[in-house]
Amino acid sequence: MPGTNERRYFDFNATTPVDPRVAQAMIPALTEVFGNSSSIHGPGQDAKRVIEQARRQVGDLLGCSSKDVVFTSGGTEADNLAILGAVRADPRDKKHVITSALEHPAVLETCRWLEHEGVEVTVLESGADGVVSPESVAEALRPETVLVSIMTANNETGVVQPIREIARLAHEAGALMHTDAVQATGKIAIDVEESGVDLLALSGHKFYGPKGVGALYVRPGTKLAKVQLGGTHERGLRPGTMNTAAIVGLGKAAELAREDLEADAARLSQLRDKLESGVRERVGDVWVNCAESERVPNTANIGFEGVEGEPLLIALDLKGVAVSSGAACSSGAVEPSHVLVGLGLPKHRARSCLRFSLGRMTTEEDVDALLELLPEAAARLRKLAPAKAR
Repeated sequence: MPGTNERRYFDFNATTPVDPRVAQAMIPALTEVFGNSSSIHGPGQDAKRVIEQARRQVGDLLGCSSKDVVFTSGGTEADNLAILGAVRADPRDKKHVITSALEHPAVLETCRWLEHEGVEVTVLESGADGVVSPESVAEALRPETVLVSIMTANNETGVVQPIREIARLAHEAGALMHTDAVQATGKIAIDVEESGVDLLALSGHKFYGPKGVGALYVRPGTKLAKVQLGGTHERGLRPGTMNTAAIVGLGKAAELAREDLEADAARLSQLRDKLESGVRERVGDVWVNCAESERVPNTANIGFEGVEGEPLLIALDLKGVAVSSGAACSSGAVEPSHVLVGLGLPKHRARSCLRFSLGRMTTEEDVDALLELLPEAAARLRKLAPAKAR
């Protein structure tokens, strides 16, 4: 059982530790390759070379040319650039965007901002399975639809969306397809040619790279308006001196993700299934959200009848186990997860859910330790809960 100095981490969807191999790859870019990649002298060109190597590594992970990869400060910036850039570049006077209620705030808030610019936005709901159906997208498409933005995998439930079919429908209607793949990258295979997406966002710290760096895939021929003003870096789309060390780290993380994906997925799916079955058997009165849907292999979102998620999270944290009650960027919010409410859960049931997300460093011993702690913690909180909440 974990002591005060031993931590069990089950929050890899919030962020991952930097893989030691990634950290090692970054050291030369922090200490030796310090030039500005825009400079034409030797040190500048050395920096440019390692950045272009990283661009190739990211392209290899996504199944695209390195020329189609634009580096950003993370997934949020990549989503902003994709959505704002695509909509503002479209010459039509009347514009329409389709997204879903399950999206990350990086997408939802950007779409809300577009409404202030006169763009109409349709926000699609999902069923209890957490899937945005292609049929709902087809019904929402209009002649003035500029962009469809649906995430590849949900950050809270892990549900994988039918992106290929949605992209096909978008293209048939003359719209572009953007996907937030921040939670999918490094967990499931991604091939932008196979999926047909025009724009795809990813973030390094979600798959063992450093924080503060991400990338946007831009299909050739896709027009984007500038969102930031400044220099001509990144094809004029993302001004500012390049963060060489972080980009090198992202490239190495992408290389490792490509090499380790199949083995990681197989191992994590087994551990995830063991966790879910163990919680059902040992805790009881629980449910697994979207259990029958296709999910990324590392994510389990479990509801505990008669228990508030936040107190259970705190009880586990005091025992050295880190989990999440929702998206990390929503911590401290009074309202329950918009994703879980979007599944049709009443607010009190949405508040009873915890997300367990496993990662490359998760062991079977970690899962066993969690399964030892959970029954007692849940039972104690159920005894303390008001009768009406049980």
